[in-house]
Amino acid sequence: MKIKVINPNTTVSMTQTIGSAARAIANSTTEIITCNPKMGPVSIEDHYDEALSVIGILDEIRTGEAEKIDGYVIACFGDPGLMAARELAKGPVIGIAEAAMHAASMISTGFSIVTTLGRTRIIAQHLVERYGMTRFCRQIRSIDLSVLSLEEADTKKAVLAECRTALKEDDCGAIILGCAGMADLSIWLTDALGIPVIDGVSVAVKFVEALVGAGLSTSKTGDLAYPISKPFTGSLSKFVP
Repeated sequence: MKIKVINPNTTVSMTQTIGSAARAIANSTTEIITCNPKMGPVSIEDHYDEALSVIGILDEIRTGEAEKIDGYVIACFGDPGLMAARELAKGPVIGIAEAAMHAASMISTGFSIVTTLGRTRIIAQHLVERYGMTRFCRQIRSIDLSVLSLEEADTKKAVLAECRTALKEDDCGAIILGCAGMADLSIWLTDALGIPVIDGVSVAVKFVEALVGAGLSTSKTGDLAYPISKPFTGSLSKFVP
């Protein structure tokens, strides 16, 4: 089985962090292929970043279909371009926010989300509502630090501190890490807090493995049918379905 894990931003070190988390959880028979677009934002922290990242994501899906990839993970907590990616792909495409919330709802009666910048809390709230998770989500918290600062030791301490506050104040049974750049923190935080701390990259990989293993692919009936063939102009001409 081949799973392509797409980091929608262009920061290679983050792609490596995401890839390490994916390979650590994947079955020995699963090949994890990680990538990031060649152009786009270095981090995704607002609606503008998300919108500009989608073209790169779809380009990676197009390439993956030619390479006979079995399934995909979109490794950004905003789940950018998820439905468009599902239109293009035959196999399952899973967003890490979607995967993390569903996993948390299966092992707890309530979860809190810890994310990066304060403004991304609003984006996360939109996803909570879209995925029907309002009754499970206790609180969405932020450390108010940038995505690119996650590699710094002080930032990791800030994530731990905010998780401790969530555990104390939110009456939550699980905590979701609201950024793919936190993928390497989940085991450390779980051990430190004694509560399930969920990395969406890891659970998304396992969901793809389960769906592919069960012989399930993306429905091509209705709105997830392959995109309608029509001319595209200018620099987007190569994206003609």
